[in-house]
Amino acid sequence: MADAETPKKKSDLPVRFASAVVMLAVAGTALWLGGFWFDLFALIVAVLCVSEFGRLVMLAFEGRGARLIALVLGGLYVGTAAYALVSLPIAVVVGILAVVIATDVGAYFSGRSIGGPKIAPKISPSKTWAGLGGGMLAAGLVSAGFFAWNSGDSSLRTMMFIAFAIGALLAVVAQSGDFFESWLKRRAGVKDSSNLIPGHGGVFDRVDGLLPVAIVSIALWAVHPA
Repeated sequence: MADAETPKKKSDLPVRFASAVVMLAVAGTALWLGGFWFDLFALIVAVLCVSEFGRLVMLAFEGRGARLIALVLGGLYVGTAAYALVSLPIAVVVGILAVVIATDVGAYFSGRSIGGPKIAPKISPSKTWAGLGGGMLAAGLVSAGFFAWNSGDSSLRTMMFIAFAIGALLAVVAQSGDFFESWLKRRAGVKDSSNLIPGHGGVFDRVDGLLPVAIVSIALWAVHPA
């Protein structure tokens, strides 16, 4: 998802843009409605994600035992993330989404403008250390901004720096999820998890970074000061 990717053909841009608008509209409406509608939206996304994960597993692994273990672990992975998203307050979910998006945007532009050494070229050739740093910076700033907005305190105090550090940490977690899916797709020998979303691949391609961030976020929420 994040960092500088291979440029798409110009003819593909309108399709990608239209798909992005639809995805944002659907997700935004579900968040705005909240309650049952957001839970239903999360369930549908989780089911589609598990389905695509299963397809990758069937292509990536041989042997019934290996496939079964991978499918069970994948189901737990996606299911736990979905549970986290529907359990957290909507305001926190919005913040999580903002951090993940900021990670992708920051990684893309810093990776493209700075370049430099690759993190793991055999898994994801486009991702650089500069991109990771840019993603961490962007996510940290967004996290600190959300803290200032919610607390009404924009002074540079300890909690502000903690919020920045949490955002930067979540950026690393998001990139780890991205790497995990890239590794799985390479084993499977495919470019995208599916072709469900025109110009964007599959649902798993869109939420690969969000899944681990949601899991870590619910753990952080459980221990945060009341």
